[in-house]
Amino acid sequence: MPLKRVALLIVIASVISAAAGAWAGQQQTTRRIPQFDNDEVRVWKSVIMPKQPLSMHRHDHPRVIVALVGGRLKIVKQSGGSQTVDWETGKAYWLTSDPPDELHADVNETDKAIEVMVVELQKAK
Repeated sequence: MPLKRVALLIVIASVISAAAGAWAGQQQTTRRIPQFDNDEVRVWKSVIMPKQPLSMHRHDHPRVIVALVGGRLKIVKQSGGSQTVDWETGKAYWLTSDPPDELHADVNETDKAIEVMVVELQKAK
C-alpha cells in the first residue's frame, strides 16, 4: 500500500476516534433530549447521570413520567427540604404542576443513569 494511502487512513482513523470519544463523552452528562412539542404536549427524555443533578427548574403543567431506566431520585427544593422517589423501570407516574415560584433540582444519588420520558400537558394547569 502506498505511503500516502496509509497516512490518509491514519488521519481518517484519528478523526473517527476523536469523534467517537466526543460522542461518548457527551453521553456521560445529565441532559434533556427534546422529542416532540406542540400546543397540546411537550415531550422530552431526561437522562440523569449519577451525581450530576438537573439544574433548578419548575413545571408549570402536569406531566406523565415513564421510567425507561428506573432508579431512586432525590428532588431537592430550592426553598429547603427534599423528597425521594423510586421510579420503577417500565412504569408510568402522574405528577402535578409545581406550586408558583417553587424551583427544584433532580439528583441521582445512585451509581447508574436514570432515564425517563416526560409528557407534559401544555393546556392543563
